[in-house]
Amino acid sequence: MKKIIATAFLIGGIMGAKAQAVNEVKINILNAIVVPSIELGYEHFIDHNQSIGVDIHFMDRFSYYHESKSKDQKFNTTSLALNYKFYFGGNNDANGSGYSVSPFIKYRFGNFKEDKFNSEINGVERVKTDMNSFILGIGFGHKWTMGDSFAIEPFANIGRNFSSEVNDRFSAIEFNAGVMIGYRF
Repeated sequence: MKKIIATAFLIGGIMGAKAQAVNEVKINILNAIVVPSIELGYEHFIDHNQSIGVDIHFMDRFSYYHESKSKDQKFNTTSLALNYKFYFGGNNDANGSGYSVSPFIKYRFGNFKEDKFNSEINGVERVKTDMNSFILGIGFGHKWTMGDSFAIEPFANIGRNFSSEVNDRFSAIEFNAGVMIGYRF
């Protein structure tokens, strides 16, 4: 009986002495509400104030560009972003809390289609813009942590697009913002 009790206390102690979470999965809830876009992310803490991460954007749009129903415009793009994040001003005992600065590199692939009037044929034609491009940028944000499980992070990013075809149709500078809700494990 003493061995069973000792084993139970040992297992309880091991389960209770949970190490601080070093991984976080997250979703940009603002994008899901405001624009029909899904942004999912993963962040791995390499120190209490540094992390590396990857984000994937499904149905990505260029800088919240509005799709006009009257012009029959449609984005068909996805992007993948890699980032390094540095936190400062947060809790010393919590991974990734406080203000953050995050340089990133992003690759977007897909296309943008729209109907445009062509005076040569005196009619409307479907024009497709190849959205394949590299984007280099920096992000700023602030992360609040709740215990060792949940996090909320409003952020804003600004990036430079390096595709001449995209820059001919849209601006070379791209803005993105959101509110990430994360779960740590």
